[in-house]
Amino acid sequence: MCTGGPCDRLIHLIHRAGQTVPSRWSCCVRCRFPATDREQRRRTKLLVLKTNKRQHVTMSTARCILGAAAWRLHHRMSAASHSMAAVCQVTSTPDKQANFSACKRLAEEAKERGAGMVFLPEGFDYIGSSREETLSLSEPLTGDTISRYAQLARKLEVWLSLGGFHERGPEWERDRRIYNSHIIMNDKGDIVSVYRKSHLFDVELPEKGVSLRESGFTIPGPVLVSPVQTPIGKLGLGICYDLRFPELSLALRRHGADVLTYPSAFTVATGAAHWEVLLRARAIETQCFVLAAAQVGRHHEKRSSYGHALAVDPWGEVLGDCGGESPGMVLVKINLDQVSSTRRNMPVQQHRRDTGFYLSLE
Repeated sequence: MCTGGPCDRLIHLIHRAGQTVPSRWSCCVRCRFPATDREQRRRTKLLVLKTNKRQHVTMSTARCILGAAAWRLHHRMSAASHSMAAVCQVTSTPDKQANFSACKRLAEEAKERGAGMVFLPEGFDYIGSSREETLSLSEPLTGDTISRYAQLARKLEVWLSLGGFHERGPEWERDRRIYNSHIIMNDKGDIVSVYRKSHLFDVELPEKGVSLRESGFTIPGPVLVSPVQTPIGKLGLGICYDLRFPELSLALRRHGADVLTYPSAFTVATGAAHWEVLLRARAIETQCFVLAAAQVGRHHEKRSSYGHALAVDPWGEVLGDCGGESPGMVLVKINLDQVSSTRRNMPVQQHRRDTGFYLSLE
């Protein structure tokens, strides 16, 4: 009950106008609005009619005031639920049906726990055991896999970050090459953005047992894509190896990103050495939240992944870590006020010199 607050004053004015307050209004006014909303309404001026130096308020005015308060409360509660992100960790195999079932369970759990957006890692659709298998399992964006995720997004009413997806390239029939694509899907199942991985993982580390040549069957993405507005803020898109290139994250920051996301399938060797430090560095230099869904464990006899799906705040503090053993998720609330305050207190972007300055050594 907000004794002495605007609810009581409003009821008092209605009584002075010679009208009766319905009991359902009294209950609504006195009981159903939390303290935060009462404080907001204390700062809101009541609409009062002054006639012959007496204060009157009409029932329609009262309904207007209470309706506005209810709308503000609903809006804030809705925004609060949608600011929760679920950063997931899975163990994909060449079995696409099993992979979808595992991701579906995680998305359903995330929804039950209040997430408005669910992040799945690179290779969420599958991780093939050979070049031939990887190519044969690929699909276009209009294929069955993305259609099933669109149905899932609509059913659960959540946004999805799906990346990277093995997308057949524009000349598939001729060259049998694919894109590694990060797809953002809204809660109606519509694709709102697609980023195609621009830095391909061609690395030979014989002493660590790492040998991958992504460019052997993958087309590098031609362009970056602008950050996309989502329920958790403006989202900048990367994929896995893109994490090692700060030029990409800084470009996304300049174009308004609040959150950066790097769905990944880091090798065990490179993950143990570099994963967390790179994610924290990207967060610190851009003053963005960084969300990185991850693959974990053994996919098949030829490949394993590091895991440790991670969420990092704009100060570089780790908010959640899924560990390196098994699938799961971390839930993190994205507070955009923290982005604003971090940037206000340390205005790095304002202090950055123009591009020509950094090229002056060349």
